Amino acid sequence: MRRSERAGPPGLRWAGGACGRRYRCSGDGRRRDGQRGAVTAEAAVVLPALVVFLLALVWALLAVAAHIQCVDAARAGARAAARQDPPAAVVEAALQAAPEGAEVTVGRTGDLVQVEVRARTPGLGKLTIGLHARAVALAEEMVGTGTPVDGPPTEEAQAGGDTGGTGEGPE
Repeated sequence: MRRSERAGPPGLRWAGGACGRRYRCSGDGRRRDGQRGAVTAEAAVVLPALVVFLLALVWALLAVAAHIQCVDAARAGARAAARQDPPAAVVEAALQAAPEGAEVTVGRTGDLVQVEVRARTPGLGKLTIGLHARAVALAEEMVGTGTPVDGPPTEEAQAGGDTGGTGEGPE
């Protein structure tokens, strides 16, 4: 008996191939195997998930870019503060590099100047997170006072009179 002549329910035919899978044929000769529309249903589930994933990826990239801007702004502000720029100029230098809506705080502890930049990531409502960057620099006290910082040796040092001390008390 050939495969096509095997007994079975009416409308049930054998598909060709090694697996011998059965499928139903409709009255007009089209195949019906219970999988019709499965690709459409899977696409309807996968496409929105893919769109949400891509949006999350774009948001994460924007958040990283905003954090990098905060770090750059803090560094720019710390450099300006270390050069003894006026506080308004330090804040302006930091705000130029900071993301929109950032807050800049300048402080000093001893010889160290500190600039802190706080901002929020782009997004709507609860999709924003707080970003924070801090930069610290050593204040350059000698700049602009007329004394050499790391320049050529003075005449006194070349003559041997400068021992490298502070000149206060015995060494």
